[in-house]
Amino acid sequence: MGDFDPGPPAAVARHFATVPSYADFRQFFWHDWGPIFYRGRLNGTARLLAIASDPGPTERIAGRTLVGDAGQRVQGFLTKLGLTRSYALVNAYAYALRPSLAQQAAPLLSRPDQLAWRNTLFDLITGPQLQAIVAFGAQARSAVRLWTDKPDVPVFEVPHPSSRTPKVLLDKWREAITDLRAIVTPDPDGDSAVPNYGVKFTESDYAPVPHRDLPFGVPPWLGDDAWGRKDKPRHNNCVERPATDLLNTLVWRAPKLG
Repeated sequence: MGDFDPGPPAAVARHFATVPSYADFRQFFWHDWGPIFYRGRLNGTARLLAIASDPGPTERIAGRTLVGDAGQRVQGFLTKLGLTRSYALVNAYAYALRPSLAQQAAPLLSRPDQLAWRNTLFDLITGPQLQAIVAFGAQARSAVRLWTDKPDVPVFEVPHPSSRTPKVLLDKWREAITDLRAIVTPDPDGDSAVPNYGVKFTESDYAPVPHRDLPFGVPPWLGDDAWGRKDKPRHNNCVERPATDLLNTLVWRAPKLG
């Protein structure tokens, strides 16, 4: 319980409070649950900035992005680079995008108020230690390409961790890991010599979300769904949206311990 995320720096928190309205586009997002902004270091010390999109129901419970199945895949990606803390994870959108409506929502990425707010956020959380940027998926690619004052560091465009074409995902992620290992400095307690991705995505390619990335008081198993991936029937996330009420209900289940 002693290692937890105390929240964003004051300047970043003030910026979060000014997020532009999504009211005109609310039908494309899980709007009523509010925004989900980040996970990781926002104080300019990140050596890798990763941008994704469409945070899911586990992210809403955690109040942090990339915590569920996709997030644990991304944590595995970071682990293969030897990064245990020197990263910042944010989204193309502040609100959770409904993936089936991504094309309709796309114009919002370049709307002036949204663009200015997002680019200012990216500027606020990056500093001279940044060594690379990873864009996970189409929305993230667009957000990076629209970043006017993007730092002069390599950008890697790879599939979203929830991609439905696993071979393409693995091929692109494997290639990115190889290239990033020559660019990004591992953390002192990290190991970038662990195996790269193989031909199939396995449990060893996942990693639990560190407690330092999560708020104080969350259950110790939040951010580690290995138990669900082994369960029968298998479920990759501890939080789900029931088909009977996709917009306004979440169902959260705990592992059966003991």
